[in-house]
Amino acid sequence: MREAATAERQDFEIVDSTFMKRVFYAFAALALLSVAISVGGKWLGRSIAMAGYTDDTTVRQVVIGNNVVSVPANFIRFDQARRDGIASRLDLYLRYPEMDGYSAAARDDFNHTGAAKKIVFLSFEPRMMSRDMSGRFAPIYSALIVKPGAPGPDGTTLYGFTEKSGYLNEVLAVADRPGKDPFVARCLSGPSAEESLAPCERDIQVGDDLSLSYRFPRELLEHWQALDAAIAAKVAGILKTGR
Repeated sequence: MREAATAERQDFEIVDSTFMKRVFYAFAALALLSVAISVGGKWLGRSIAMAGYTDDTTVRQVVIGNNVVSVPANFIRFDQARRDGIASRLDLYLRYPEMDGYSAAARDDFNHTGAAKKIVFLSFEPRMMSRDMSGRFAPIYSALIVKPGAPGPDGTTLYGFTEKSGYLNEVLAVADRPGKDPFVARCLSGPSAEESLAPCERDIQVGDDLSLSYRFPRELLEHWQALDAAIAAKVAGILKTGR
């Protein structure tokens, strides 16, 4: 009897020890899970709050052909592109007239909650045409528009396109520039323009065989000269070629 009681007590102690270990491991796992949820929740919460934006100002070196675009990460539109290396295209966005990227101070402008539309979208990609939009006016666009056109903002003339042009629900904004090809931009018209954050588009040639397209709010046609100059200055500051 005594031996049986001793054996039973030993078995109970073994079971009790195993049970306590399991309880300890369970509590340890719960503690680790709690920490992971807390850290993950903070990261996810910040990610949701940023809504795809970043306020990281680390400069990224993006190579497109024989060109290097050196630009802060908060200028780069898409998360997967915010890295150093080779790319076939790079999409940026910035605030006009500040010409800066996303930040806490610029949150309302980038979320389009302010009274004015201020965000300009830029895309760098290899050049596919021999002429930019200004250079295409005389040989191409001039044959596709309905003349004489109507007066537009800041000395521009707004032309509708012919039915056979292929540019439905668009107008062409043109302004003379002494000694240069005219300023030219295509803009959406009608309901499409009202729904778009940046219904006007213009492309220019930059760097070594690169094309830069930039889209902007229709309201900025009133400042087309300053806008075009600001874009050119910003590009000159961030774009380097191998030549």
